Amino acid sequence: MATLVGARSRSAAERRFYTGMALIVLASVFLGFSRTYFLKPWFPEAASLAPPEPFFFYVHGVSFTAWMLLLVVQPVLVANRRVDLHRRIGWFGAALAAVVVVVGAMGALLAAHRPGGFMGVPVSPRQFLIYPMTDLALFAVFVVLAIVWRRDTQSHKRFMLLATIGLLDAAVIRWPLGDMTAGIGASPWTRTDICVDLFLVPMIVWDIVSRGRVHRVTLIGGLAVIASQPLRVVLSETSIWMKVAGWAIGLVGK
Repeated sequence: MATLVGARSRSAAERRFYTGMALIVLASVFLGFSRTYFLKPWFPEAASLAPPEPFFFYVHGVSFTAWMLLLVVQPVLVANRRVDLHRRIGWFGAALAAVVVVVGAMGALLAAHRPGGFMGVPVSPRQFLIYPMTDLALFAVFVVLAIVWRRDTQSHKRFMLLATIGLLDAAVIRWPLGDMTAGIGASPWTRTDICVDLFLVPMIVWDIVSRGRVHRVTLIGGLAVIASQPLRVVLSETSIWMKVAGWAIGLVGK
């Protein structure tokens, strides 16, 4: 009986942890995009940051917001013993993930193509393009792995959380906490990178508290997120990347 009660207690704590992490991620996205998207009418001074293709970028925002909301809904369904609905919605989530990758890549290319490139970024559009593309690549890999290991619930939920953490650059860089772009293109880790990496800390702590060790998905996936940050700085300066980026930007117009 004590073992059964202990297992139920751990299960409830685990659901609270993942629901709490999802809410923190959602709040972080809201904070980053509140002035230029969610609460835009109340921040007219941020109008200069709005992209010149408003309709597409609203589609972009809806797609990414839907993904963040899905991250909250799924553990809540499990907590309410609606695993059947959780699994059905999971296939919708897989399709939504594909939309996020496609829309995200198109949004990055459109932002790089417009006059002035990415707003407020101190490097060339071609050089900075590697940042959102790296995030989307990691997101796609983690989501695919989450689908492959969907029956391994411990791995599945960690892959899904890692996939979403990997997308937080765009929100974090917009936090009203000073110049979050400082060091981009010059430093292996910027303030934005460090803030994103801090989202990995609760996962590590949870693993140690609940399992006595860091889960292999948290370890390998977390290292992949961290390693991608200095790697993209190095790659962004290569002639090969600059040619690839120039070609890709050219696909959305002359």
